[in-house]
Amino acid sequence: MRKRPLLIIALLGCLLLFSISVWAQDGNAGIAEATNKVRGYFQSGTNLMYAIGSITGLIGAIKVFNKWNNGEPDTGKVAAAWFGSCVFLVVVATVLQSFFGL
Repeated sequence: MRKRPLLIIALLGCLLLFSISVWAQDGNAGIAEATNKVRGYFQSGTNLMYAIGSITGLIGAIKVFNKWNNGEPDTGKVAAAWFGSCVFLVVVATVLQSFFGL
């Protein structure tokens, strides 16, 4: 009498494992689906980087303008740093886009 519940639990466990393996998909299909999703999000990410670069550029231009009006001696250094960061964001977005062929 005691063996019957263990047998039922074992059968339910086997059925559960079988149902999980039925729902699994091919590994190549999963990788292809992930690749398509990443390609779909890449353009949005590139546009986001351009937007961040433009906002950073505006903030930098305001800071450099204020330093220039105040006559601070390190204005050129600050301008180069802000300009470099904006160029970096734009170049990274463009290079990644061309590097991955998207």
